[in-house]
Amino acid sequence: MVHAYHIIFCAYGFWLPNDPRGSWSEFVGAWELLRFGTATKTDTRRSVAGVAHDRVVRQAAKRELKHSPVHFTGVQAQSIGRGFAGFVDRSGVNVLACSILPEHVHMVVSRHRFRVEQIANLLKGAATRQLSSDRLHPFDSSQPTNDRLPNMWARGQWKVFLNSEADISRAVRYVQDNPLKEGKQRQRWGFVRTVAARNAPLWVAAKRADG
Repeated sequence: MVHAYHIIFCAYGFWLPNDPRGSWSEFVGAWELLRFGTATKTDTRRSVAGVAHDRVVRQAAKRELKHSPVHFTGVQAQSIGRGFAGFVDRSGVNVLACSILPEHVHMVVSRHRFRVEQIANLLKGAATRQLSSDRLHPFDSSQPTNDRLPNMWARGQWKVFLNSEADISRAVRYVQDNPLKEGKQRQRWGFVRTVAARNAPLWVAAKRADG
């Protein structure tokens, strides 16, 4: 039985739908990218970030993007966190770990009445609205005032189903440690619930990390 999910979703331009290492996409929507191959959808539950591939081709494809790849600053990450917090409060989604990195987000969430894909999309939407409200949207200066801004997120998400407390603990540690791989510190977010009630499984944790 699935008790929680490890979700990874990316900023625009970070992971292309035809990335040679694999992707979660079923189609390539832009002709400029299609020249570099069709979608490379994979069903693996393991990270493919370290898979050997032709980096020259991957970078050439990125240069054909309509907009520059999004790279979140620390200030933007804080705004994204506020957006996530608002969604968590409204929805009751139980977040066990979260790291907001410059080009992607890692999160562990308990099973919820929403499907995991819906949770990811709602998180993206909440973050986008918060960034727009804070006048920090990464494409804010690239469009005329009355035009709709380009989507700052890539389509879809990578998801891993977590079926046991051991799986969840392992995923939580991975997410908590992920910023270290980029030379950054571990992150603490007030909407993350890290302490389970005594004798209760980790996925029903109810105590917030900030008390």
